[in-house]
Amino acid sequence: MPTITSAIAEQQWMDPVADRIGDAVGRLFALGGDAGRRVKDALNGVWLGHPLHPVITDVPIGAWSAAAVFDALDAERPNDALRSAAGLCVTVGLVSAVGAAVTGLTDWSDTGGSSRRIGLTHGLLNLTATGLYAASLVARRQSRTSGRGCAFAGYAIAAFSAYLGGELVYNRQIGVDHAADTEAPEAFTAVLPDRDLREDVPHRAVVGDTPIVLVRHRGHVYALAERCAHQGGPLSEGSLEDGTIVCPWHGSRFALDNGEVIHGPSTYAQPCFEARIRNGQVEVRAIELRSSFIVRRS
Repeated sequence: MPTITSAIAEQQWMDPVADRIGDAVGRLFALGGDAGRRVKDALNGVWLGHPLHPVITDVPIGAWSAAAVFDALDAERPNDALRSAAGLCVTVGLVSAVGAAVTGLTDWSDTGGSSRRIGLTHGLLNLTATGLYAASLVARRQSRTSGRGCAFAGYAIAAFSAYLGGELVYNRQIGVDHAADTEAPEAFTAVLPDRDLREDVPHRAVVGDTPIVLVRHRGHVYALAERCAHQGGPLSEGSLEDGTIVCPWHGSRFALDNGEVIHGPSTYAQPCFEARIRNGQVEVRAIELRSSFIVRRS
């Protein structure tokens, strides 16, 4: 399996197709303006606190797994109740697969490189599996054997596609919180001379082993983890908009005062630190993860 995923990841010929699809998805949401942005946030799972896609995928996987069990029992000992149960499970899987596809496509549009190639393959395999299940539902009206055959083929393809989904999450860290391991000292630690922190210009600093981004905005100094929780983008290279910092990679927007996600694709809040200015130095220390602070002068 690792050899197969590595081979897929190296297929650069897929990039033009993937980029066109990804750009089309982005333009579609952009056409909706603020409403389109809110829809994208909802599909990403901002309201849920983590990606919505894996939650929905459990439904078609579970439904089609149940269908496989009912089909196997029906093949062993034909029974109308088992056939009806299998058909119902296939239908539930098809309906829920629409939601899984939409949320997955939304998340995938904010990936790149080899992860985007694997994600495209993952999506195409899921479409193939869904098509086979749709064919199974139609075939069942005429032939149990044909219906079961299409369903089992769809299940095998969906299983391999699920493996690729696992590759994206566990090996390539798509959809995980890239800022979850952020740490800072418990005592205030100087990280930057006060004079070097310009108004409304993000500045990268390091406290302990943790990179942070410092922002002076309207008389306050804010400190957040520098790696974007979405995919690790450098927030110090981002822009400031209305009291938020925007990731330069995929446009995730976080509130400066508490790290709250204002807009995705990030579904995770950005860790914050307490900051103060003392003796001409900006000092920071750890506070409860994802809580708010303002600068303290003394």
